[in-house]
Amino acid sequence: MSADMLLEETLIKRSQQKKRTSPLNYKERLFVLTKSRLTYYDGKAEKKFRRGSIELSRVRCVEIVKNGGGVIPCQNKYPFQVVYDTNTLYVFTPSHDSRSIWVQSLKEEINNNPVVLTKFHPQFWLEGAWLCCRQAEKQAPGCEEYNPFGDISRKPLPPIPGEERKDGRRRRTHLPLPPTPLGDDYDDVDDDHGGSGDDDDDDEEEVVVALYDFPGTESHDLSLVKGGEYVILEKCDVNWYKARNKYGEEGYIPSNYVTEKKSGNLVQFVWYSKQVNRNKAEELLRKEDKEGGFIVRDSSSLGTYTVSVYAKSTAGEGGAAIKHYHIKETQDSPPQFYLAEKHLFSSIPDLIEYHKHNAAGLVARLRYPVRKQDKWAPSTAGFSYEKWEINPSELTFMKELGSGQFGLVRLGKWRAQHKVAIKAIRERAMYEEDFIEEAKVMMKLSHPKLVQLYGVCSQQRPIYIVTEFMEQGCLLNFLRQRRGSFGLGSLLSLCLDVGEGMEHLEANGFIHRDLAARNCLVNDALVVKVSDFGMARYVLDNQYTSSSGAQFPVKWSPPEVFNFCKYSSMSDVWSYGVLMWEIFTGGRMPFEQHQNHEVVTMVTQGHRLYRPKMATATIYDIMQLCWHERPEERPSFSQLCAMMYDALEGDVLPNDGVEQLD
Repeated sequence: MSADMLLEETLIKRSQQKKRTSPLNYKERLFVLTKSRLTYYDGKAEKKFRRGSIELSRVRCVEIVKNGGGVIPCQNKYPFQVVYDTNTLYVFTPSHDSRSIWVQSLKEEINNNPVVLTKFHPQFWLEGAWLCCRQAEKQAPGCEEYNPFGDISRKPLPPIPGEERKDGRRRRTHLPLPPTPLGDDYDDVDDDHGGSGDDDDDDEEEVVVALYDFPGTESHDLSLVKGGEYVILEKCDVNWYKARNKYGEEGYIPSNYVTEKKSGNLVQFVWYSKQVNRNKAEELLRKEDKEGGFIVRDSSSLGTYTVSVYAKSTAGEGGAAIKHYHIKETQDSPPQFYLAEKHLFSSIPDLIEYHKHNAAGLVARLRYPVRKQDKWAPSTAGFSYEKWEINPSELTFMKELGSGQFGLVRLGKWRAQHKVAIKAIRERAMYEEDFIEEAKVMMKLSHPKLVQLYGVCSQQRPIYIVTEFMEQGCLLNFLRQRRGSFGLGSLLSLCLDVGEGMEHLEANGFIHRDLAARNCLVNDALVVKVSDFGMARYVLDNQYTSSSGAQFPVKWSPPEVFNFCKYSSMSDVWSYGVLMWEIFTGGRMPFEQHQNHEVVTMVTQGHRLYRPKMATATIYDIMQLCWHERPEERPSFSQLCAMMYDALEGDVLPNDGVEQLD
């Protein structure tokens, strides 16, 4: 090691020029830190080929990246960022301690730089926006205060005798310090919780409560019993945890089957329903038809809640009514919660308990909790932790469901118990090797509004793709068969389902490329989920992949796609506007009187789809926002979901000291 070398380690860097659409954009490099430069090389240490170098005097910020639960498509899961000039270099380390050492070492070397940021962006720049604050300008000012001294992901290590600076901070030697010993129960605060610094509870066990039964399918799994409590030992990735039960047994569990046991977590209460919007809440309450039936659900504003209440008869209205009330917070620290300002409570459960016995301005007492009944537990990201290759002998083939772009689709069962959809890939229908590599990443994309990929059978031909089974089939046929039977709220709910799935893809850097009603599926609970995301990249069909081909989805494509094949989340937003149009017309064909080449000319000249009869002016405005000619002027999926949630929630009206949504 040379005299001025501080650190040397093989890490992974993300390409600064390409968008995050594939693991191929993540390259393994040998990183070397000296007193003056950060350099990265291609190849082994003894045969170095320099790929890049950054003078430390140009560096303005070094900090961890809070991933926010997103999928990282490489084996190193601990990112940090180096901001220099107008660029941001993202580097991924193999462990929490490795990252802490690199961040701390770099911070100490740049501490005296003349230009250091006062604020930085704690999350990734991805697909034309900062994930932390959604600003669409890459040089936008940071949204979180930058700490130029310490690594915000952990408590400071105790000083080493003789290594103190005059300012009281420890100086690192040229050799990295040994990592702090971590017990099995150590919880990486920033990656798992989005925390920002020292946490006095780091060493406490994290206890969770099972929301569903989980019969472990593999020997390394741990079975869950609904209502049981478990200790989290390790958060392996966003979808799977290692846990221990009360008998001392350990194994892997799906993260979406458990919820944290703590006082502020509403999921553990029977009256709380997550991911229920205004329209679905009203459907559930009307179905129960009980005086004082109520649901506590998420409001359109993140972190706030609404109480929806059913009254069989109300003064002056002559019939059943449903009222919606925001739970408000005071500005105190800690805050207090209320529906009517005269009645303040230290927690939401206390507020609900009080209004069970006192209407106090509500249309009725909260007598009967109504909860969204999940017939089935949610899908898991694969059948077990890191199980993506499925043995075809464990599949039972049942009835044929249809024929897709890649081949025949059948209903089947895995190990005779899990219903699945099995796609048999027709020979020469796709780039198989590229898809198999990407499938490992796609499996980790798990969300209630995405059709779950369970795994593949890649060791034989034809290849099988095994996915979640959706009982009601494709959204397009669903709309056409029920045309005219949906109200405005139901149509908006269908749009919102798709929007929420696309918002998750957007946040994780995934581009769909072929979003349309035909590529969304509906289950028995009438939930719509996005399917076949990213699959268009692997099609081996010139008619489908060339904009001059008859099968190319021109009618769902923006100008930058059919003219330049330039795909992005913003091209997906354009397609989403067309999908909204499909939903509000009951599944009609866009531009049904025109051929593809005519549509290209019309759209280029500014022509857009007409307003459907069922769409209000506000809803049509949302569609038109999606169809801006300039991609950067289109809203993100996060913004679109907020708009539709607002449309579902309605206007805020005062009512006897209680804020009510009518």
